[in-house]
Amino acid sequence: MREPLIAGNWKMNTTMNEAKNLVQAILNQLDGTDSVEKVLCPPFISLANVKELLKGTSVGLGAQNMYFEDKGAYTGEISPVMLKDLCDFVIIGHSERRQYFFETDALVNKKVKKAFEYGLKPILCVGESLEDNEAARTEQVVTTQVTAGLAGIGSKSQLVVAYEPIWAIGTGKAATGKQANATANMIRRIVAGLWDMETAESIRILYGGSVTGDNIAEFIIEPDIDGALVGGASLKANEFVSIVKQTVSLKSTQ
Repeated sequence: MREPLIAGNWKMNTTMNEAKNLVQAILNQLDGTDSVEKVLCPPFISLANVKELLKGTSVGLGAQNMYFEDKGAYTGEISPVMLKDLCDFVIIGHSERRQYFFETDALVNKKVKKAFEYGLKPILCVGESLEDNEAARTEQVVTTQVTAGLAGIGSKSQLVVAYEPIWAIGTGKAATGKQANATANMIRRIVAGLWDMETAESIRILYGGSVTGDNIAEFIIEPDIDGALVGGASLKANEFVSIVKQTVSLKSTQ
């Protein structure tokens, strides 16, 4: 049985004080919730403070991005060396990084390799645009992204893959549970072909894209979806807590 994972990606939101208040509001309702792994991914400026707030709780910490070099003249970048003692997880290849910062599959691959090298668990994001979806190219795009993103990497059960159709991120237009599960199952088969079936069955595949407390059940009941990468809803304590608690309840009945 794969342990469900709910990760909150705060993106470029919250000051340090706002981050503190949000963490405390979440912990007041959530700490000690069993049977599901919870991870918060605040902006870089709040990682150290949030780590202290989460110490001794059941909530983990993740970064939203990282560079693939250990150190050097890379102004504005954050290295895995800087993150390894702060975080458990790191989001890599989010569609916003690909779209706005022109990250390629080759660059994403370098980041995934570095994350594993330093003991960080990568949340590898993949997903197609609306144009590709409407042209029935979802399988082609996702296959390319997963295959290229994991190129040259040996079997790693710590891998997390987040399927985030670009057309659903921040638009309020989520995929259906059946659509998301079909793609999650495809991702699992791709990983089985790259590595092996045992590893493919052990990795966790999340859905992301306009996930809320109102629709999380539609995804969590699906057999190949192991949780969610939550964007806007993770900035609302009650909403994030609702997503986690529904996940606990629904997965325990499967």
